[in-house]
Amino acid sequence: MIFRTAEHSDIKQMQVVRHLVKENTLSNPDLVPDKDVAYYISEKGKGWVCEVDGQVVGFSIIDLLERSVWALFVDPDFAEKGIGKELHRLMIDWYFQQTKDKVVLGTAPNTRAERFYKLQGWTPVGSYSNGETKFELNFRDWSQSIK
Repeated sequence: MIFRTAEHSDIKQMQVVRHLVKENTLSNPDLVPDKDVAYYISEKGKGWVCEVDGQVVGFSIIDLLERSVWALFVDPDFAEKGIGKELHRLMIDWYFQQTKDKVVLGTAPNTRAERFYKLQGWTPVGSYSNGETKFELNFRDWSQSIK
């Protein structure tokens, strides 16, 4: 497994992974065009990928401007191998090197993703209007969880 910063040339494979997931699926794949992914990994924040045998099998993207996690997805065939946890760590470590402001995310309730974020130290703080659970993570809690 190779973990590295996402590049524009990775976007097509990242989109494939995004559409393989069984939870938090997009009702319309056109809602997240390649140009949006490019904007998030180069201007709004930063992204990371995990490659296995030259194929992207997971990725994460954080939005520094909006102080939120924009994406964290792993190909279901590669679930439970620590890929999501490492992509999360890379993303959150980088975020807190840039700012000490809390970061937020939303995910569907009663999903593996919701359980994953709780295990990574995120605190549920309510719900978004679309029904997703809103989570927050602050620098103090993150720095204590990695000791």
